[in-house]
Amino acid sequence: MATTTASNYLDPAALMSIRNLELRARSVVEGFWHGLHRSPYHGFSVEFTEYRAYTPGDDPRYLDWKLAGRTDRYFIKKFEDETNLRCYLLVDLSRSMSFGSGGYSKADYARTLAATLGWFHSQQGDATGLMTFDGAVREYLPARHRPGHLRQLMLALEKPAEGRSTDLTAPLRRIVELVRKRGLIVLISDLFAPLDSLSSALSLLTASGHEVIVFQVLDPAELNFDFSTAARFEDLETGRDIFLEPSLARAKYVEKLSAHLEAVRETCQKLGIMHLQVSSSQPLETVLFDFLKARADRGKVVRRRAAVA
Repeated sequence: MATTTASNYLDPAALMSIRNLELRARSVVEGFWHGLHRSPYHGFSVEFTEYRAYTPGDDPRYLDWKLAGRTDRYFIKKFEDETNLRCYLLVDLSRSMSFGSGGYSKADYARTLAATLGWFHSQQGDATGLMTFDGAVREYLPARHRPGHLRQLMLALEKPAEGRSTDLTAPLRRIVELVRKRGLIVLISDLFAPLDSLSSALSLLTASGHEVIVFQVLDPAELNFDFSTAARFEDLETGRDIFLEPSLARAKYVEKLSAHLEAVRETCQKLGIMHLQVSSSQPLETVLFDFLKARADRGKVVRRRAAVA
């Protein structure tokens, strides 16, 4: 079992050393439940779409006692006709995702995040689907909740991608064609793509009525460009080599990256997409928490608007 950090979160590097992807996912989710009892989670009520808070008059037979034991709060599990969440995980496995400065790549982290979300939703009784892509769609599983489906999802996530370039438009257009019923689309990518094509690709999802969440996964070295010596840098998408002196290139690099990240945030905001920027060094329990909190906050806004209307 992976060790924990001083903050009692699973260290991502130790987590990646677990070869079994499903075991990684389970470890993260179990750590998340335990984390609800500790700061900064203590006292925070996560409003799961799969549950509703217990209110006087509800039949206590339908209380989820296991969840009550984990969170010290009482929830009623919704009946099947009260929720029909279909979650699709879209995972970018292009060449740029193969970069990693901490002993594992962004693709490793993205796979583990997708596995965690898949395992979590499976435990809640939701139908979960998967699409992996690079320059083209590589694996696709429709959203299902039945015996054996979670294992199929994990096996699909473990398959290596062989492409080079990233083409977000074609895979996202394909998922719109395949998924006719509205659902939750979770895109996990570094989003290193031209902004015009990125905006076009994301608008395909929102125009189809899906709720969309984007996890933009970046390596700490990409965010900080904290290289200390001159070296040859390879563009993982094109294969082009560039020799750089980091001290001379850092300011321009940070400026361009900051502009790109801000443009991505603005694009998502304009389209009504939840955008979560994640460092691949961030414990996945906190990423799962941010995911659930973002969905809960959006639910509150929707309910508030409905009440005003």
